[in-house]
Amino acid sequence: MPGTEDKSTYDPFHAQQDVEVGEFYLHRGDIDGAIARFEDAIRLRDNFAQPRLLLGQCYEKKHQTAKALKYYREYLKVFPDAPDRKKVEKKIEKLSS
Repeated sequence: MPGTEDKSTYDPFHAQQDVEVGEFYLHRGDIDGAIARFEDAIRLRDNFAQPRLLLGQCYEKKHQTAKALKYYREYLKVFPDAPDRKKVEKKIEKLSS
């Protein structure tokens, strides 16, 4: 959540780099490698919405519904005004049924 970052690990620059590398892995089909990088991004910047959305997508591809739902919900919690909110809410609804 904004303002709650642990300053000893808060590193937005490297968090963004982790997202970029994770997206590269995801496009290459290395879902597990992507997951590790997206998790690192959140560790470095705990209020970062983008890697949560991407983690939801990764876990959805792996058919791990509970984890996909967790990260989609976290995405909306961290970024309540997300422009793709309706789309993500539909994903959550679909995965929850």
